[in-house]
Amino acid sequence: QVQLVESGGGLVQAGGSLRLSCAASGRTLGNFAMGWFRQAPGKQREFVAASNGSGRTPSYADSVKGRFTISRDNAKNTVYLQMNSLKPEDTAVYYCAAADRPLLVLTTPRAYNYWGQGTQVTVSS
Repeated sequence: QVQLVESGGGLVQAGGSLRLSCAASGRTLGNFAMGWFRQAPGKQREFVAASNGSGRTPSYADSVKGRFTISRDNAKNTVYLQMNSLKPEDTAVYYCAAADRPLLVLTTPRAYNYWGQGTQVTVSS
């Protein structure tokens, strides 16, 4: 079992930046593939970014490529999502997720075993 807790969400103006954190407890994050997803009201949960256990091969949704960066500090058991040049369409609840498949980069929600509770990100125009 691993427990995930997101933090760092908030209200920001368009063009601004936020950094989300996902702190894990229970097991070492290096044993997990990690991902970030988001869900806006009335929409399905969508992929944002993911990395494998080593963090060397990140993957990004086209909508955030070049603006968002996923990183991880396995020593701190924490994964981050740095979000720059935010747009109003980035407004959503952001979730981190973990999967017991550390060699893979996983981009679909159903591939993940564990989820955090989510953190709200609101970007005003």
